Amino acid sequence: MKRLGIGILSLLILFSGCVSDEENNQIIFDRDLQKIEDYLSENPIASVKELEDPATGIRILWQEVSESGKSPVALDTIVVDYVGKLLNNSVFDTSIESVARAKNIFNPNRTYEPLQFLFGTGDIIPGFEFAIFKMEEGDKATVIMPSLYGYGSFEQGGIPKNSPLIFELDLIQIKGVVEDEVLD
Repeated sequence: MKRLGIGILSLLILFSGCVSDEENNQIIFDRDLQKIEDYLSENPIASVKELEDPATGIRILWQEVSESGKSPVALDTIVVDYVGKLLNNSVFDTSIESVARAKNIFNPNRTYEPLQFLFGTGDIIPGFEFAIFKMEEGDKATVIMPSLYGYGSFEQGGIPKNSPLIFELDLIQIKGVVEDEVLD
């Protein structure tokens, strides 16, 4: 009986070795898409505009559209308030002190202020940057992304690996790149 158990275990290891990382990523991606679909059916988000990108599975639901016409380009400084949540609606991070206090994640050693980052440099997770790319200055939107466009297979703080993420974004300002004056 013990040999049978070892034989079955050996076969499982052999077959699991035949599944490529790409196939595993596809399974995780498909599972994430289903979780996102389930979340949205159980937690409808009011929106005035929506985008679902089939290639990435990222969904953006605008609560406010500014029509400012000011979109980010590479190396612009982005100023954005955000609330990051898991699909169980637990908040894991925010730039807003009142939200941090209300959700019992307040850290007195942290400064709560809008996040500022250079756009297009890869300093933030891909799904967050993708959403900012689709927004205009003054827009407010909720973005929901598969784990691949968040932290993927890595645990990050209170975020379990392979977790689809939700970000509520308020794109406060886009500061354009200042060009150097040409000296004559």
